[in-house]
Amino acid sequence: MPIVVLRPNESQDQLLKRFRKKIVKSGVLSTVRRKRWFVSKSELRRVEKKKAIRRIKRRQYTHGGE
Repeated sequence: MPIVVLRPNESQDQLLKRFRKKIVKSGVLSTVRRKRWFVSKSELRRVEKKKAIRRIKRRQYTHGGE
């Protein structure tokens, strides 16, 4: 769990902003969202394959099909 310590002369808003950045960077929120519902291994494989195909198509599109 990310920890932030209040710096001298730091406002609560700045502290909260720093904390949110650390949370996002550590990947805590994405992990929680991913584990919110059970996903079977076959479903997980299917989703990952779909993501990979989209990633490849996007890469080919941006590079002009090189």
